Amino acid sequence: MCTNFTPTKRAPWVMDSFGVELPTGFPVESYPGFAAPLVVKSHQTKRVACGLARFGLIPAWAKDVKISPHTYNARSETAAEKPSYRSAWLQRQYGLVLVDDFYEPNYESGKAVRWKIELASGEPFGIACLWDRWTDPATGELIVSFSMLTVNADQHPVMCQFHKAGDEKRTTVIISPELHDTWLSADQEQAAELMSWQHMPALKAAPSPR
Repeated sequence: MCTNFTPTKRAPWVMDSFGVELPTGFPVESYPGFAAPLVVKSHQTKRVACGLARFGLIPAWAKDVKISPHTYNARSETAAEKPSYRSAWLQRQYGLVLVDDFYEPNYESGKAVRWKIELASGEPFGIACLWDRWTDPATGELIVSFSMLTVNADQHPVMCQFHKAGDEKRTTVIISPELHDTWLSADQEQAAELMSWQHMPALKAAPSPR
């Protein structure tokens, strides 16, 4: 499961890929509760937008933000059923968080060693997300937040090597560039079809000590 990543700061790539400006004001690395650039598309107007969103989905019905540390990853197999994600999935609130790389623990040495995962091409990429809007009842502030979608990675040539022995291997869903608009415009059936690591571009990974 992905708990931290490097949001891209490569504004020309964002403009070339989505036709939108990259926002500013996000950290070098993002963890649950931190901000990151998220691309979304209106199903009514077809307008694409990119703004900052909080890592860790806060469903519209939540009383406070305490759920957020538990909702930064969503299992694609159950997202349509789980209360935290069900509304976002059914309302087709599919987004892409824009990153240069993300990190996972490798336990081959017997201890957790941080590894960096990125595209084999070295290009930035978009990770499939569900997003939602939540209004803080105390302040009236509107907060957009997201959860990264994940799939089984037991057979993935790169992602199968992470997490503890005996644990299921999982990976975030990376959407190939040619499928960006397909994902952002998808209905539920199309979105489910994209939830497979076989559709993902080639990855590379290496130890990345702090």
